[in-house]
Amino acid sequence: METYADLIECEDVLLFANAAITSTGQREFHSAAGEQRLSLAFLHDYIHGNYPDLYAATLALDINDHNAALIIANLLKRGAGLPGAGDARLIAWRLARMSPPRVYRLFQELRRAGVNNRRTRAIIRDWLAARPDLAFDAVKYRSALKSAVRHAHLRPEGELGDFLFAPFRRARYEAPLLEAWRRAHYDKNALYELPYTVAEGFAARHGISRAVFLERVAPRLTKLERLRLSGAAERDGVRTEADLAAMPLVRLASYVLSLAPDVRARRRAELVAALRASAARAAGARAGTWGDVAAVLDDSFSSFGSPVKRRRPLAVALACHYLLQALAGSYRGLWLSGRSDPLQARPTGPTPLGRRIIDALEGRPGLLVIVSDGWDNAPPGLAGEVLRVWRRKLDPAGEVGIVHLNPVYDAEQIEVRRLATVVPTAGIRDAEDLPALVELARFAEGRTGLAELRAHLEDRAARR
Repeated sequence: METYADLIECEDVLLFANAAITSTGQREFHSAAGEQRLSLAFLHDYIHGNYPDLYAATLALDINDHNAALIIANLLKRGAGLPGAGDARLIAWRLARMSPPRVYRLFQELRRAGVNNRRTRAIIRDWLAARPDLAFDAVKYRSALKSAVRHAHLRPEGELGDFLFAPFRRARYEAPLLEAWRRAHYDKNALYELPYTVAEGFAARHGISRAVFLERVAPRLTKLERLRLSGAAERDGVRTEADLAAMPLVRLASYVLSLAPDVRARRRAELVAALRASAARAAGARAGTWGDVAAVLDDSFSSFGSPVKRRRPLAVALACHYLLQALAGSYRGLWLSGRSDPLQARPTGPTPLGRRIIDALEGRPGLLVIVSDGWDNAPPGLAGEVLRVWRRKLDPAGEVGIVHLNPVYDAEQIEVRRLATVVPTAGIRDAEDLPALVELARFAEGRTGLAELRAHLEDRAARR
């Protein structure tokens, strides 16, 4: 039988999971960066201090890299709570999923904090040993790699060691990338053999025009670099040939929303096809299996996000629209603005969540998904009252499943903002996590308790 303490623990862990999924410590529409960081730091300290085993286990959830790095740093910093073999394996798995720049920043933070225990050195050593091409890292992240090597007391042999600590000692390198870096100091042609970000610096040093540089470097761009540079490159008359359909859904949605309305209209067929292909890939074998689904999608003014997370909440809503369309047998998407063309979505107007929820529930779908930051203000509180009456009076058996997915962390409330206590709320960052978050939300609904939540976390950790 669940005790009151068990329920509190379950709620605390879910609250932390939602925060770790959504918050990156950056400015949001309703809160500054400092508020976000302070609120998030409190949550990390609270959960680590009270539930150290579950704190480490949350690495197995779909939390963002910012919070994963904070968890790993805290586990390694606390001398009394060094991770055991299971936690170390989970840390190694999580580091392998993170971007190399993020991992190198974590290692530099550990060095600045003086964290140099045996477990930390082993984790750095093993991560570096698993890197597919340390010569590439040495060129692209040279100072960070050198810092990590020193901190872990490693001694790279041969060319790599010379390149990191005395790069001009050798007259020639056998590794092609290291040799290209050496030659790029005096040979303009050599810089096109280097990674884009490194080549860009050499191009500026040699006075190469932007258009010429982009045209020659285009074949070596990564998928994300092609997408990020496509707009600027086209202005210079260069096509990067970005494969839009291969992009993650939210990243692709952000790119679409960054285009001017007339560009979206002109490229409608291309953009819609890419969004649907990306959604179909994310849905996988679940495509068409979710039955009758309705969605209420927030495109109010606050979906702009902030200057550092421009249109991020709206991009999440747009990505969820296409993913739910792929998952559902039948689907109906309702935007707060009343807009019928999702490709032309833009942040505008108030947040009449209550009215759109009424519209969605009229058809009694099997599942209603609400994607919103939860700031219901037209009129204030109507959404919560609608959901309360629906769940307690009109549908007490819960025949219509309702889940609120919130892409924004509310620093003041120390959680993602909820619409009603009778409806589960889960934080969301990437649309691909939507199916798992709908599953996680059932723990917040009160139908399952701490034992089930612990089993869920342990199962996720064991599969990593």
